[in-house]
Amino acid sequence: MSWDGDRYQERFDALSASGVDVHGEAGFVAGLGPASVLDAGCGTGRVARELARRGIEVARVDLDASMLATARRLAPELTWVTADVTQLELGRTFDVVVMAGNVPIFAAEGTQDQLVAGCARHVAAHGALVAGFQLEDRYPIAAYDRDCLAVDLQCTERWSTWSRDPFTDGAGYAVSVHRFGRPGT
Repeated sequence: MSWDGDRYQERFDALSASGVDVHGEAGFVAGLGPASVLDAGCGTGRVARELARRGIEVARVDLDASMLATARRLAPELTWVTADVTQLELGRTFDVVVMAGNVPIFAAEGTQDQLVAGCARHVAAHGALVAGFQLEDRYPIAAYDRDCLAVDLQCTERWSTWSRDPFTDGAGYAVSVHRFGRPGT
């Protein structure tokens, strides 16, 4: 899938200008208390920029050149890495790895397990993988949980929004927190 980074960013700029809080993902992640975050599939960098503004060390990675061009224009002082998260090897771990903005359902068909494994390689032993995405047939939440279990990540929290509204069957969106070797709740 190819994106137009400027057009994608315009949507969030318009929402912000109308008074909508567009930093729910960053607020959720910051609430976990991380010192370091990997924004996997960072897009135009909306979440990463907000986390950095809050004083959190953030690594920013995306595969799409247009999204990263917009990110670089909006925050040239930050480093933006062009990479496929399924193959990512940064040689370090993070307190939180976040996939905001439907990253798992935009991954190439059949690579979601590799995406989860690429993220898991970068989660610190005490850390968390956090993902928020629309629930649809292409990548059901049960498949995501299986892919996480395959790399020893177990669901410890699940919400239907970034503002922590309770998750219910039939919810159209899930925000999940997975951690190593901890039983799900």
